[in-house]
Amino acid sequence: MTPEEAQTAMAEPAADDTAQPDDTAQPDVPETPGELTEIQLEALLFVAERPLTRTEISSLARVDRETVDARIGDLAVSLAGRGIRLIDSVERVELATAPEAGALIARYVGADAPRLSTPSLEALAIVAYRQPCTRATIERIRGVDSDYTIRTLLHRRLIVELGRSDAPGRPILYGTGFDFLERFGLTSVDDLPPLEAEIVGRLFDGKDDTATPEATQ
Repeated sequence: MTPEEAQTAMAEPAADDTAQPDDTAQPDVPETPGELTEIQLEALLFVAERPLTRTEISSLARVDRETVDARIGDLAVSLAGRGIRLIDSVERVELATAPEAGALIARYVGADAPRLSTPSLEALAIVAYRQPCTRATIERIRGVDSDYTIRTLLHRRLIVELGRSDAPGRPILYGTGFDFLERFGLTSVDDLPPLEAEIVGRLFDGKDDTATPEATQ
């Protein structure tokens, strides 16, 4: 290096190795409040592959539970006279076909739907009208062991475990799920047909071994 070059180098400011802030970095922006319209809720339930809980919808839309409940109510009213209905089962909601279209839909999907045996239909009817109920209740009314029948209904997701009774032994409590409503074209268990007096007497014999249900862990 010549003396002239050395002088020039000394005159130039040294490069600063300190990392400079990135001007392109985005500042922290607080999450904006969300929204949930009736159209958005319908679209969300349409693409969902399973029932959604109110908590999930609230989290996805970033709105409070009151807004979710209000939009669910609005959508249920809007769909009341259409081919798609809103099924609202306590905490979970989903879309399903209307009962009035049941015969046509059954002809389309009926070939793939397994038929229920008489024992399965008996046990399912007991659960549907007595829920929540225990295996002991089902067997007392039917008069036969129902372990296999209950396992079959569970496998087909026509009944579900709701929790456990606080009765001795803490037996499992069974009830119907979404698949039951879809299979029989119902929007809720309130749509079940009324029973004859004789059948009511058999189903509701005055004995209640369910006690207070406890949530399944």
